[in-house]
Amino acid sequence: MNLIEELRWRGMLQDIMPGTEEQLLKEKTSGYIGFDPTADSLHIGSLVPILLLVHLQRAGHKPYALVGGATGMIGDPSGKSAERNLLNEEQLNINVEGIKKQLSKFLDFSSNADNAAVLVNNYDWFKGISFIEFLRDTGKHITVNYMMAKDSVKKRIEGDAGISYTEFAYQLMQGYDFYHLCKNENCKLQMGGSDQWGNITTGTELIRRKLGGEAFAFTCPLIKKADGTKFGKTESGNVWLDAEKTSPYQFYQFWLNASDEDSENWIKIFTFLQKDEIENLIARHKADASKRLLQKRLAQEITTFVHGEDAYKNAIEVTEKLFANQTAPAESLSVEDLETMQGVQKIGISSSQLNVDVITFLAEIKIFPSKGEARKMLQNGGISINRKKMDDAQMLITPEFLLHNKYLLAQKGKKNYYLIEVK
Repeated sequence: MNLIEELRWRGMLQDIMPGTEEQLLKEKTSGYIGFDPTADSLHIGSLVPILLLVHLQRAGHKPYALVGGATGMIGDPSGKSAERNLLNEEQLNINVEGIKKQLSKFLDFSSNADNAAVLVNNYDWFKGISFIEFLRDTGKHITVNYMMAKDSVKKRIEGDAGISYTEFAYQLMQGYDFYHLCKNENCKLQMGGSDQWGNITTGTELIRRKLGGEAFAFTCPLIKKADGTKFGKTESGNVWLDAEKTSPYQFYQFWLNASDEDSENWIKIFTFLQKDEIENLIARHKADASKRLLQKRLAQEITTFVHGEDAYKNAIEVTEKLFANQTAPAESLSVEDLETMQGVQKIGISSSQLNVDVITFLAEIKIFPSKGEARKMLQNGGISINRKKMDDAQMLITPEFLLHNKYLLAQKGKKNYYLIEVK
């Protein structure tokens, strides 16, 4: 099975430029994906492009990972309904360094192999180009009509927010990245999410017009959850690849709690398991879904890939301890038990935040974004304080609730645990 066939059965291929598969079969090809440095860590939405580069390298081709130090200053309008806040150069440099460090965990940059990965930053070539030079040597090759025909631009022009010249020019900058890498590194392939197709084809057009050369491209579908909610988002925000932002336990739990339908799709996309093994797993899972075989294997493979074997084993231990200890009364837990408890989010509050009803309390310490959501969860039986279900919205949270005169244990739904310390 060649690379394109592999990606197709895994559900990782959407658009593909004619001749791309033939090019990849013909010779070792250099291909790149760009990463937008909007934060100092990538999140699980970035895993698919990372995996595309890994698949490319495993197939014998040469991957380039581009960090957008220059384009990150502009902001990509693709999939956005409004202008993004521009980052200052200091924050951008921090973000670029964080992303470089993460990418080196997944791709082989250091070997002597002729397909060792290469990391590039587009700020390195844009910093030496003047505005006049860019307009004269690059802008003249792409018409405004061509740029306005792109979906990402059309949606913004037709919307209320409009689009600034800054963001309008983004596709020309990304197109120049492809041109630069093609000219200087013989990089003939660009990959990305399906929302990037317009920007990518601008690059192939620029290569054709400026170099008279041929370039190739393919995209992967944007990952969605079966229930329509956004992939990679939880109640506490993004699921990050940085263990400091999202602990390996929380990361593991995200995948473990995938629906049956999602896990059947995601195990193809987010693991390197072979087709026959995946098909066997799916069949065994369907025979007895209560064992959650798909979810457990998915969580194991992706947690190990991102955080390593030790972190995966620790996540298992934390899960087992957390749930095995659920039957013990909160009052029986020692100070050490509470302070070393894993898998819980720790919140510090002052004593002045006590002596209010449970709904107000949970909203004010930000466990819930509003009293309405806290009330709804309580009515559905989803709130526990010190391992006791709360069913009275008027119940006052007083100092008498405190364990060891200092702590409260709160649980929201089945998955979210909080250790609240009165300081």
